[in-house]
This record gives sequence, structure tokens and C-alpha cells, in this order.
Amino acid sequence: MFGALMNKQDIESAISAATGEVFVIDTQSHVGGGDINTAMKLSGVGHKDYFLKLNSASLLDMFEAEAAGLADMAAAGAVRVPEPVCTGVTDSQAFIVIEYLEMGGRGSMSEFAEQLAQMHRHTYNQAQYGWHRDNTIGSTPQINDWMDNWIDFWSEHRLGYQLELASRRGIASSAINKGERLRERLSDFFTGYQPEASLLHGDLWSGNYGFVRSGEPVIYDPATYYGDREADLAMTELFGGFGGEFYAAYKASWPLDEGYAVRKTLYNAYHILNHFNMFGGGYGSQAESMMARCLAEVG
Repeated sequence: MFGALMNKQDIESAISAATGEVFVIDTQSHVGGGDINTAMKLSGVGHKDYFLKLNSASLLDMFEAEAAGLADMAAAGAVRVPEPVCTGVTDSQAFIVIEYLEMGGRGSMSEFAEQLAQMHRHTYNQAQYGWHRDNTIGSTPQINDWMDNWIDFWSEHRLGYQLELASRRGIASSAINKGERLRERLSDFFTGYQPEASLLHGDLWSGNYGFVRSGEPVIYDPATYYGDREADLAMTELFGGFGGEFYAAYKASWPLDEGYAVRKTLYNAYHILNHFNMFGGGYGSQAESMMARCLAEVG
């Protein structure tokens, strides 16, 4: 039974109101793999299934932002995403309900890369960087206030914000010093390169993509915003799991600037700082090492 986790009737009512079809939960089962939320598969009478995520009621905004990100990526008409159904609060739990997709298929990494490049070609028409709302990267707030200049956006809302959090969390002062020096030198990484404001997934590691049983690629759990597409590509390299076929197909669809080889470490330092801010431990020294490598590149 659902017990103290949630009010079953409230979830049924929210799904029914969103879809226009009466939904009654027949069975539910926990789904593993999440570090932040409780996840469940809901099966209803008539064999309709949904995917449910639960967290504290105070985190409703996180789920609302996730639903908006999924909707924006779906609107790009490139890579498939699970359709968001509804969000809400019941008892002490916030929730999001999305389309349930039967994963575990085998698909083409080339097709996935080509579709991702197509999504990245979906750019913000005012040539600004950011998004219409803040969201989260993991459990950390991600600030998306619109800015006209990408370097300023990355300095303030990405690198600078994570450094501020890391300082509070007790990262070594030498790491903060390297980070601040890196912020001062950011323009050196963008000589002759002006990134487009591409629609990004924002948290594209191997745990956030898969293939449905038919082999169609799917991406999910976004941290969406408009920014340099290299930031998405860089994260695919951070923890592995994509392979040479993926990168060859992406570059064939939309070649990368030669400066990407250096900038990818800059972009991934953001994610490793975020891991330090969420989990602590050795991520602090890893982030410092990455920032030192970046500084060495610019002298």
C-alpha cells in the first residue's frame, strides 16, 4: 500500500483530471535507479501505466521545472522524451507523473547522436542564454536568468554559483582561488568562438538516456536551458557510456569547433563541483584538478 508516502486518491484524481480519462490504480511497484526521488510504476485498470516520482512537498517547483523541461524538449521534435502528465502535492509529498516507457531496448547510437544534434539546432530566437525559469541540477538549484553574453552567464550562473556553494560546504581555499582565477580568464577560452543558444538537456550522462523496446532513443531527467551545445557534449564524456559511434555521428551531423577539446574540461568542472556540493568527498580535489588544467591551457 502507499501508506504514509502519499494519498492514493489524490494521485488518481490528478491523473484523471490531466488526461480526461478516469484512472484507478490497480498496482504499484518501486523503481530503482534514482538518487534523489522515490520512483514508482503505477498500473491502472485497463492496463494504462504511468511513472511517478515523489519527494518532499517543498520540492514541488523542482518537479514543475522538470515537466516544463520535458515539454520544451518534446516541442523540438528531435529526441523522444516521456510526456509529462501532471504535478502536484499530496499530504507531505510533491509528485510528478510522466508517461511510462518500457525501456531496455537496443538502439542505434548514431541515430541518437543525430537526433541530439537536431535538438541542439533548436535555438532561442532572442539569442539569449538561460531559460524562462530556474530548475535543478541533481538536487542543487540551477539559476537560469536570461543573459545576452554566454561567458557572463557561465561565470555567474554556473561556475560562480557552484563555487559559492562549495565555499560554504568547506572545499579547500586553493580550489576557490583557482575557480576565481578561472572566472577571470573565461574569455580566453572563447577566442573566435560564439556559441549559439541551443536547447540543452543540461544533465546528459549515461543514466539519463536509453532505448525503448522498439529501439527508439529516449532522454529524460533534464536540467534544461539554452546554452552552448558543447556543455551537453562535454557531460556525455564525463562518466562515459556513449562511445565512438555516437561522437562520430554527432560530429558528422554538426561539426564541433576545435576549441571544444579544451572547453569540455571547463564545462565538466561545473558538474564535478556540483557533485562535491551534493556528496562531498573526493569530488572537491577532482574539481580543483580540473580547474588547474583549464588554467594551464590559458597560461
